[in-house]
Amino acid sequence: MIVTIVGKVKYSITLDPTVWIFDSRKVPLDEAFKEKKAEKQQEKSEAEKAMERWNREVYQQKYPNINDNVEKNLNKDVLKNSYVMPLKDFIQNAEITEDAAAAYLLTKDEHKTKITLKALKEGYLLFAKDGKPLREDGPVHFYYGDGSNKDEPIKNINKIMIV
Repeated sequence: MIVTIVGKVKYSITLDPTVWIFDSRKVPLDEAFKEKKAEKQQEKSEAEKAMERWNREVYQQKYPNINDNVEKNLNKDVLKNSYVMPLKDFIQNAEITEDAAAAYLLTKDEHKTKITLKALKEGYLLFAKDGKPLREDGPVHFYYGDGSNKDEPIKNINKIMIV
């Protein structure tokens, strides 16, 4: 149930998709291909951050902590949804060399699918369906960032080779 990133990279990486369910970068499959709003990506100003810290310090002591109940409800949802993980961070951490031209997605049955490096960076890996790991046709499925293969993802991927 692991996926490796190898080839023309400075650092080969081994990924364990079974622990991504706890990762805050995961995205519900239903939301992965919706347009991203610019407001969500903008960084908060220093004044807004200071105001949030102040409010947290002032009000945290006066009111009971409701985070426990929120976390319990969130955990119930985690076990029902399907999730994808954006590949961007993992590809950046592997540090693709300058002479790399493309990538291959290799499956358990040794099938190769060639994709561009841009498509790889913008892509998603499905790692959980209905809150469960992909045991039969996993460990992951690849989706293009634009959702063009949403109905027919590349399945059974266990290695990403940069060439």
